[in-house]
Amino acid sequence: MKAVAPGTVIFQRHRGYGVITHVNLLTGWVSARFGNESRAQDLNLSNDEVQHADGEPILFRRAPPDRMPHARLMAVVRALHEAGYQKLYLYSWPKPSGLHWRWHLFTGPRNWMQRTWREGWYGSGAEYNNNPVMGWNDVPGASTDELIHALAKFDPQGLAEALGRDEDHTAWFAQACDLLLPGYMYSLNMERPPGGGLIEAPPVPIVPVRAGLKPYAGPDIGWPPGWAGLWTGTHVLPAPKINIKGEPELR
Repeated sequence: MKAVAPGTVIFQRHRGYGVITHVNLLTGWVSARFGNESRAQDLNLSNDEVQHADGEPILFRRAPPDRMPHARLMAVVRALHEAGYQKLYLYSWPKPSGLHWRWHLFTGPRNWMQRTWREGWYGSGAEYNNNPVMGWNDVPGASTDELIHALAKFDPQGLAEALGRDEDHTAWFAQACDLLLPGYMYSLNMERPPGGGLIEAPPVPIVPVRAGLKPYAGPDIGWPPGWAGLWTGTHVLPAPKINIKGEPELR
């Protein structure tokens, strides 16, 4: 399916030619302006017979786009690793429903919990169209090379911090790409089982990036290098101080 994003020219038989102003790839709804209409019209890509400007129908239900960009980000990171930018890491925590997901690229020291934040290097479901680089608003159908050039042009200093060797993480990431792409994505979200605590080194959760894909049935993936011990222990509030004098405390 061709790219569907703000700025895409469409045709609808009842309204004619129009331009998309907003798109929600999770639900299949778009807003578009037609002719002299002052207000945008909401259309459903599955049943409102929306077409591209050249007449190609938009079959959202039959050929849905990725509901989350994580697989495309994995391809970007792998290509940069192969080019020598091995100190580049992808922290992601999508939910299996696809309605809530986050991603974060960071560079420099491999510190998953104290990672650096740079504008344009992170996003979420709410920012699918608004992120200045990786939100796909300006380049929704871009190739891996085009996305790399967009990131390098936006923040060359940040990308330069990824130069260097991190061989164990690069090997782990390449293995994950071989097992998962193009239809699946890993999640670094460690959820507690119902009524229990964190499990020592459970399998990495795998999430499909497109609707209609069967649950992942391949080999388990271990956690990235540097994650050992991050899920051990219980996270509880500290116990209140003991008052051994028997005097009431002022609150």
